[in-house]
Amino acid sequence: MGTQTIVHLLRHGEVHNPRGVLYGRMDGFHLSDLGRRMAERIADSIGDRDIVHMRTSPLERARETGAPLAAVLGLEPVVDPRVIESGSKFQGVSFGAGARTFLKNPGLLRHMYNPMKPSWGEPYDEIAGRMLAAVHDARDAAIGHEAVVVSHQLPIWTTRLFLEKRSYLHHPKNRQCTLCSLTSIVFDDERMVQVRYSEPAGDLIPVGDRSAPFSAGGAAQEGRP
Repeated sequence: MGTQTIVHLLRHGEVHNPRGVLYGRMDGFHLSDLGRRMAERIADSIGDRDIVHMRTSPLERARETGAPLAAVLGLEPVVDPRVIESGSKFQGVSFGAGARTFLKNPGLLRHMYNPMKPSWGEPYDEIAGRMLAAVHDARDAAIGHEAVVVSHQLPIWTTRLFLEKRSYLHHPKNRQCTLCSLTSIVFDDERMVQVRYSEPAGDLIPVGDRSAPFSAGGAAQEGRP
């Protein structure tokens, strides 16, 4: 057995988003009070682990999520654009009305012709490619220890699907990637040997939100509807 290194992909906490805007890469969306509690929970839960490296998406919600953990660890996170939210043609659209949004905005449907790519946003292969490049850099920076990468639901889930050799085709409700969850990639030297999943802040997520389209946090808010 070689040297074990673990890279944890941490999804950000709940965002203050009362209008249910699919904010994507938009600036100005910060953690809610509950989101800040989730971030503190992460610091309490894994702050004693052997984490020697952190990197984060440049978006506010990701940086705010990583801040309490970074403070406990005494680390300065690397801001890495490669782990940013996925691009989407629906960015800025309010999905507070759920499926009725498409009835109010029928022009949105023209982007839905190819769910395998997907046609409405950044291709899954490109998401997985940039995420894995960042994961490998994080692994190299933490050889023999652990690293944390703070990112977003769809990029994390796409990375997991790629690593587990599963189809990208999925329904958002079926993503196993709740707010402030950890998708942990275990390496033996440079070889990926296991993907683990845990929810350190799972008990803070309102029960009704756990079955929401984006796996907690209310209305649609990540990279695709």
